[in-house]
Amino acid sequence: MYRHDPSVQVMAFTAAQIPHIDDRRYPRELAGPLYPDGIPIHPQSQLESLVRALAIDEVVFAYSDVSQIEVMRVAEHCLALGPKFSLPGPADTMLQASVPVIAVSAVRTGCGKSPLSRWLGTWLRQQGLRVAVIRHPMPYGDLRLQQVQRFGSPADLDAARCTAEEREEYEAHIEAGNLVFAGVDYGQVLAAAQREADLIVWDGGNNDFPFLKPDLHLVVVDAWRPEHARGWHPGEAVLRTADLIVVSKTDTADPASTARAAELAHEVNPQAPIVMGHSRIQADDPEALRGKTVLAVEDGPTLTHGGMSIGAAAIAVRQAGGELIDPRPYAPAALQQVLAHYPKLGPVLPALGYSDEDLGQLAATIAATPCDVVAVGTPIDLARLVMVHQPVVRVRYQFEEAQPGALVTHLQRFLANVTSQRATVSSAQAPSAQQKDHKERT
Repeated sequence: MYRHDPSVQVMAFTAAQIPHIDDRRYPRELAGPLYPDGIPIHPQSQLESLVRALAIDEVVFAYSDVSQIEVMRVAEHCLALGPKFSLPGPADTMLQASVPVIAVSAVRTGCGKSPLSRWLGTWLRQQGLRVAVIRHPMPYGDLRLQQVQRFGSPADLDAARCTAEEREEYEAHIEAGNLVFAGVDYGQVLAAAQREADLIVWDGGNNDFPFLKPDLHLVVVDAWRPEHARGWHPGEAVLRTADLIVVSKTDTADPASTARAAELAHEVNPQAPIVMGHSRIQADDPEALRGKTVLAVEDGPTLTHGGMSIGAAAIAVRQAGGELIDPRPYAPAALQQVLAHYPKLGPVLPALGYSDEDLGQLAATIAATPCDVVAVGTPIDLARLVMVHQPVVRVRYQFEEAQPGALVTHLQRFLANVTSQRATVSSAQAPSAQQKDHKERT
């Protein structure tokens, strides 16, 4: 927003939610010519002291998946110090692509955006389209090396030294055959992706607005958390922008909870059609879980700032008749302190792996937990990252239409409209016979 705006001087960023991303600098290569020294990044806890020390005129709130109460709490602290408090909107931040964009967003982290995005990429490729998936930026490493990233194979993930969290978002896409683009400078990311694609699928992070202007905007609501259709920033605003609402996990959620999710989604956005989706959970070897004591390792962000108590692995264990072992008593003290911040967490282990230290603590917890089997419900092959001595059963989850053809019908209508619009534009731009003759004579 501000990179080329000489009327604004960005004095600092603060970082929240994700560990190990503060106390560094936003590099000059990304900050632009107005910031030859880059821009410092500080912990969110220093916000008030920074406002005072730097004589700040405006505080811009620019992260997501936060309760509306928490947003206003931060706002009140800032307003009390004098500066105004701003929330950037889609008009400030969305880029226009040169190819059609289907965006997948959600009201909360862990609703099932990525399984839907993977299914969508596969279906679109079956229609003969070249598809690029653009994933929400995940700036955990060296930002200069993460300006533009292209992932087409597992070797690309290794070369980029992706964290466990990055692999959770990229690896399953690659296994499904989808080409993935990511990076911090999403203007450059978009330019790279649209050179190789007929259509872009935006796979959003948290409950953010898309960073690209969507031609079709799908927003996912979680049947397990129906009340979260409201009350979370910016998820409620995102839901209001939906062209089509998908209620996910309807095969594992209580029917009353599913009905409530659809009801609230309709109240927030009565114009958008609603379709139901399943999140089919399948253990590679269910019999290996039956009657066994099992440690369930789950997707990290879904259980931490996403607020879920369990994930796909725990559901698969219970369906198979296994017994969940709570890993928290066996975790190193540092990891126990982290997990204590999430009181809703059930007897499962979030696969936190933002750094080598995190992976070490994860491996130590798995090794120390007395269990017969480890059920891995993350989208990644955990054994590629940490040594697991117990037998491992991978638990996978895939999006399926609850009513076959319900979502496909909307997608077919969208593709037909896109094709028709392109034909109309091409016809309008094509020169007439007289124009051609004149051009040739000229």
